Amino acid sequence: MNAFITRLGKAVGNVVGVLYQAGRDAIDMVIKNVLPFIAFIAFVIGLILETGVGEALADGLSGLASSLPGLLLLAVIIGLPVLSPLLGPGAVIAQIIGVLLGTEIGAGDLDPALALPALWAINPQVGCDFIPVGLALGDAEPETVEVGVPAVLFSRMITGPLAVVIGWLFSFGLYS
Repeated sequence: MNAFITRLGKAVGNVVGVLYQAGRDAIDMVIKNVLPFIAFIAFVIGLILETGVGEALADGLSGLASSLPGLLLLAVIIGLPVLSPLLGPGAVIAQIIGVLLGTEIGAGDLDPALALPALWAINPQVGCDFIPVGLALGDAEPETVEVGVPAVLFSRMITGPLAVVIGWLFSFGLYS
């Protein structure tokens, strides 16, 4: 009986030790990777909202949202590797152009078939702000981050317009 209690105590001690270390590792990862990201994103959102850059870009780009070629150009612009990490936080462009498009479609001024391609046109920046943090959480080497971040950003610039075309193809007959 004494040996059983000793083994049980050791097993419980091992489980508690593993859980305690996992908690320490999680807190360490949050402090090193997630909190700096949150601070950076808060700064970028504040900068975009207070300077009005996001609204100015959205107002300037909203005219492109009324045709397929315009949506393709919009997807390329929003997906630019320099812009997409800055436009992702707060989703200012997506919010403003999305509301404008929804209002125009609801009023009957735009074809409802543009709704699906427009959704993909205003969202190529999604996730681009989180790439460095995701790589850091995956314990990527600095060289991997140096190559991985631009690779994902450029891929989003290419896949954004492709998604618009796919959305446009799938919207045929959707609103008939």
